[in-house]
Amino acid sequence: MIRIREAIVVEGRYDKAALAPLVDTVIVETNGFGIFRDREKLAYLRRLAEKRGLLILTDSDGAGFVIRSHLKSAIPAAQCKQAFIPELSGKERRKAKPSKAGTLGVEGMPPEILLAALRRAGATIEGEDCPAPPKLKKSDLYALGLSGTPDSAERRAALCRRMGLPSGMTANALLDAVGSLYTYEEFLRAAKELP
Repeated sequence: MIRIREAIVVEGRYDKAALAPLVDTVIVETNGFGIFRDREKLAYLRRLAEKRGLLILTDSDGAGFVIRSHLKSAIPAAQCKQAFIPELSGKERRKAKPSKAGTLGVEGMPPEILLAALRRAGATIEGEDCPAPPKLKKSDLYALGLSGTPDSAERRAALCRRMGLPSGMTANALLDAVGSLYTYEEFLRAAKELP
């Protein structure tokens, strides 16, 4: 178990149950879209963000991105770190059938992937020196033809498929995801392999 300074925000109780044995920190559930109506919980998240910082860890599906976007707009960016899980096909054990997207959520991820996502997001881990990795910039995306060009959306979609990221990511979402899942060098290598 690792001790993390930041509080972690997840979508639901099964996500929390998957993380609880791995990390020693506060884990807060949004109750899915319930966070849109729950002003008290949002106020609590703002206080946690101000005191400890937040790590936002939602599923890599449409609902997860909507919740993440809502939190990003409600809490100062300097107080939030974005942790992303890869888009892996599968079904959680407790479910009778796969999700609409057919991918695993936070609750279905292996522990090593969850811990790697938290580390890549820049979690402050007690006893570990976590220097900030080189940060991908919007200018990097433009230079690689992944934003600001007529075919940039198609190139981003191809890159997302290659890297196991959710399809249809905007340039800004790609910046956040790459910083959480891959090193700067891994991203550049994958991007340069695109046709």
